[in-house]
Amino acid sequence: MKKPLALVLLVLLPLLAWAEDKGQNQKETDRVKEAGEVLKEIIGIPDNIPKDLVDKAECVIVLPSVKKAAFGVGISYGRGVMTCRSGRHYTGPWTAPAMYALEGGNIGFQLGGQATDFVILVMNPRGAQSLLGSKVKLGADASAAAGPKGRSAEGATDVVMRAEMLSYSRSRGLFAGISLEGSTLRSDNRANRKLYGREVSAKQILRDGKVAAPAAAHELLAELNKHSPKNKSEPKSLE
Repeated sequence: MKKPLALVLLVLLPLLAWAEDKGQNQKETDRVKEAGEVLKEIIGIPDNIPKDLVDKAECVIVLPSVKKAAFGVGISYGRGVMTCRSGRHYTGPWTAPAMYALEGGNIGFQLGGQATDFVILVMNPRGAQSLLGSKVKLGADASAAAGPKGRSAEGATDVVMRAEMLSYSRSRGLFAGISLEGSTLRSDNRANRKLYGREVSAKQILRDGKVAAPAAAHELLAELNKHSPKNKSEPKSLE
């Protein structure tokens, strides 16, 4: 009896591992798709992210449905995607997305326990480069500020205009700029592996063009390429 059972397990275990891996891959695919839906909805809000800021952004991060964890007061964890303009000086079409994670004790306090969508604009190459390496603490490793709303950023303060990252949130239909100082952003290498089926770093995805965008990213990239096809930053800032 032991031998037949061993044979059954020999057959079933690889199938179970395959099914689990496929399920995990589906989670990443769904997250990419949801990020596109969230971005499209936020761009459609009348009093939304100023277009002139999106036009000057090198990268965009979308983190759908970030929630406060049940195991600790004010502890939050969210996953999403980052896409950048391609080309050496960030002047080309938007790239395939890389998976990113947002963590921090400051987020949950601001969310009030509600699931919240975040959009973060990365406003210069230095900010983009910092996110390609190790974990980045907002406000310490990279300057960050709550982003202004409206059709134009003309009324934005000097602090906002100098920030490397500008962040926005949407919760219960309310859209606003929000400070994420004290939280951290990092590349989610495990999720990248599941999404693309092999080991691939954020730099290889976003700067080296080593992978093609998955079908799930169609809405995200189509929306960005339509809404902001050209980088309108000062040329000197992109050197």
